[in-house]
Parts: sequence; C-alpha cells; structure tokens
Amino acid sequence: MTRVAVIGAGPSGLAQLRAFQSAAQKGADIPEVVCFEKQADWGGLWNYTWRTGLDEYGEPVHGSMYRYLWSNGPKECLEFADYSFEEHFGKPIGSYPPRAVLWDYIKGRVEKADVRKWVRFSTPVRMVRFDEESKTFTVTAHDRVNDVMYDEIFDYVVVASGHFSTPNVPYFEGVKTFGGRVLHAHDFTMRWNSRTRTC
Repeated sequence: MTRVAVIGAGPSGLAQLRAFQSAAQKGADIPEVVCFEKQADWGGLWNYTWRTGLDEYGEPVHGSMYRYLWSNGPKECLEFADYSFEEHFGKPIGSYPPRAVLWDYIKGRVEKADVRKWVRFSTPVRMVRFDEESKTFTVTAHDRVNDVMYDEIFDYVVVASGHFSTPNVPYFEGVKTFGGRVLHAHDFTMRWNSRTRTC
C-alpha cells in the first residue's frame, strides 16, 4: 500500500489530512497517512503554550503565540472553504478573533473530520532521506514520550512544518555592549497579575 508522511499538524498539515479524509469520504482510495507532530497537540503556531525556549522534552518551543494575542487579519481571509466560522460556533462572530478562537476553529474542522488517529504527537522528524533506487523516503522520527528513535519508509512526504518557528535575530550596532537582556518576540510571553502587567 502507498504510504504518505505529513510532517507537521499545523494549519497546512491539517489541511492535507482533511483533503485525504474528504477524498476518502467521496469514495477515493487513499494511501496510508501518518502525520508527525512535534508538539503534544495540533494547531501549529496557533497552539499556545506558556513555555518559552525549550519544551518539557528539551525541544525548542515551536510557537511564537502568546496567550492574549488577537488576529491581525480578518477571519474572512482565514476561513476554510468547506468549514465556516459560523458553522463551527453556531453563530456569527467578530472579524478579528483572539488566538484561542482561531485555534478552536482550526481544530474543530479536523475533529469533525476524525483525522486525529493519523497523528503521532510529541514525535519530531529528525531526518528524511530519499533512496534513488527504491524511489522511497526514509523518515527518522523521535518518539519523545518514550525517547525512542525509529525509521519508517514512505512513498511520499509532505513537509508542512511551518516557517515561523525559528526566530531571525538580526545584529544591531551596540548589541554586544548592551547591558540588558536581548529577547526575540518568539520568546516573549505576557504575565498578568491583579495590579499590573509585566513581561
């Protein structure tokens, strides 16, 4: 049987899973699909974690989201053609939703499609090698929960690991002599208390 690996269960990877599920629902013969996701839950950059720097397994934290982030683009530009915000929430909502609303919407679409069984969470891909002779890909994955590395063979690989997870830290004149802490927005999180907002 043909096997397809999808690397990443963020919006792009989940859209790929949904496409396979939709094709199967319409009677198409689909390949075996395995999605590798390095986070403990799906949603990619919309999956918020309070952690910065490294996660509980020592992996770099993928997302740059902070808890109280709001979308800077209207939901009408983010809506899936086959699953509207109104269908998900059962009523109209505002055009610029907060992060939690967008994450709920994205995961609602794939929960409805029942594709979670295809995803291996807390399993980053360490390497992909192509064999010219067999025309197959060897995917080396790392099961972080059990701390086990393993190889699997696939006929096709979809790379949907995102491009917002590695911060670009430019050099600025004087940064070497700056007495404070230089912090990229990727590692920024907001902490609230009853009297003041601190970061």
